[in-house]
Amino acid sequence: MTHAIHYRIIPSSPEAHLFEITLTVQRPAADGQMLSLPAWIPGSYMIRDFARNIVWLKAQCNGAEVAVRKLDKQTWQCAPCQGPLEIRYEVYAWDLSVRSAHLDTSHGYYNGSSVFLRVHNQDQQPCGVQILPPEGSDYAGWRVATTLPLAGASLWGFGAYQAADYDELIDHPVEMGSFDVIEFEACGVPHAMTLSGRHRADTERLARDLKTVCEYHIGLFGEPAPMSRYLFQVMITGDGYGGLEHRSSTSLLCSRDDLPRVGQEEVSDGYRTFLGLCSHEYFHTWNIKRIQPAVFQPYDLSREVHTPLLWFFEGVTSYYDDLALVRTGLISRDSYLELLGQTVTRVLRGSGRLKQPVADSSFDAWTKFYKQDENAPNAIVSYYTKGSLIALALDLALRNSGDGSISLDDVMRTLWQRHAVQGVTEDGLEQLISEVAGIDLTAFFQQALRDTGDLPLAELLVTCGIDYRLRPADSAGDKGGKPAGKNGAPRTVLGVRSGDDPLGARLLNVFDGGAAQLAGLAAADVVIAVDGLRVSNGSLDKVIAGHAPGTSVQFHAFRRDELMTFAVVLQTAPADTCYLADMEAPDVRQQQRRDAWLGM
Repeated sequence: MTHAIHYRIIPSSPEAHLFEITLTVQRPAADGQMLSLPAWIPGSYMIRDFARNIVWLKAQCNGAEVAVRKLDKQTWQCAPCQGPLEIRYEVYAWDLSVRSAHLDTSHGYYNGSSVFLRVHNQDQQPCGVQILPPEGSDYAGWRVATTLPLAGASLWGFGAYQAADYDELIDHPVEMGSFDVIEFEACGVPHAMTLSGRHRADTERLARDLKTVCEYHIGLFGEPAPMSRYLFQVMITGDGYGGLEHRSSTSLLCSRDDLPRVGQEEVSDGYRTFLGLCSHEYFHTWNIKRIQPAVFQPYDLSREVHTPLLWFFEGVTSYYDDLALVRTGLISRDSYLELLGQTVTRVLRGSGRLKQPVADSSFDAWTKFYKQDENAPNAIVSYYTKGSLIALALDLALRNSGDGSISLDDVMRTLWQRHAVQGVTEDGLEQLISEVAGIDLTAFFQQALRDTGDLPLAELLVTCGIDYRLRPADSAGDKGGKPAGKNGAPRTVLGVRSGDDPLGARLLNVFDGGAAQLAGLAAADVVIAVDGLRVSNGSLDKVIAGHAPGTSVQFHAFRRDELMTFAVVLQTAPADTCYLADMEAPDVRQQQRRDAWLGM
């Protein structure tokens, strides 16, 4: 079969990180074919300008060169020609993330949005894709991992693939190289995970635990699952973390130590994090890949597309990712409450939550959340973390209404049944939730989404027999989720986050109302001495802790190349660290609500 649009991609020079792509357009536009590369990738709301990685681009028709004119940063127009138009171009691939493309002598990876030019006005045409291996015996063992529909290639093999249109083409990332494969079925659907990079993972345990997670999510929304096959593509590094969802796969970046090892029976903190990441991206198969904001239908990948609904699509997903782990018994209730306490802590430690409503955080993701600077904790709130707390509050509020039979689970199922194809609007979503709940939730949405006050989590959690407690942080590395250590003495703090610098401690963030800000210290200042004694980033916290709150201490710091002196009055650590615990004597109703919520 000859496709109207056909791509050929080869890792032409792995050592130089270059893919070469040949695009053939059988029937180019009569007035000159326009081409463009997306500026962003769905699921990651920042303009990334993938076209900047195109090294060169040439076109020809019937063996003759065709002139190409660049119209803007990401768009080209070819001169009119008769017959198939062939465009050859080279893409530099050196972004080891889940969003773009990466190629070296050990593996190759790409998202279609960063390598495949869009053929204007032919977006709906079926596409053929020929994926070729690098040349040379060093690459004889390479394979391909993707959920692109086969068109002659064998499973895990190089060769011919296809897509129904451009949107599908760019929604199936490709991993190539020497990788390990884990396979299992979930509700009758074939699933696989590929592991690229050195590891000592217990693959049998991974398959067993992932099957549990996937079957839980399929069961939540209801069978059949919306895909015929699913793939987890995992790139393993020394210290990595990240994920990006696609219609029938997800790309993940993980730390080698987060994977379970043979003989390791407990769920380590790292493995818990990895399972939560897998759960998060898998939940997106429904919540964003199919249930979507109306403004994403279709995606306009040439510019920012704003929506106030990311709190729902990322926040609700962030709520269910760990909730699935406790409901399936993969982690204990205490472990889940620890994670929940850590999420509350992350929200409380940013004064931006008191300034930016979460709906605005969603809308401004492009310019604020994805482009955070040194003032971010003081100016923005995360639609991921606060969004997940809104989901928690909404779930508990629904469970506490009426006869207690309605929950957020019912909302998600109803959304799936009604909006698997049709997009949702802000008003439509809130109306649907109120309809499912059988109560007017206007006041709840106003407070949670458009105001900046803290959520009534303590009052909601107590209905499930859970105590909500706050305490000061024990140390700079205290993430919350647990009771205070044995010391119990008030901790003295500067009100900053710092990092290493050859001269001392570089201030990365200076928090609103903290001792450092009140004294005039600023982000990027390098503290070199406290009370005349040299400090480093490693010793700064200990030196400050050696003084009582209220003590005035002399700081010497470089601001740019000027040495400056500051009189800092140290403060007591604020009670911004949360941990949750079972009530000592919950009543029967509280226990029933807790068990229904956590699926115990």
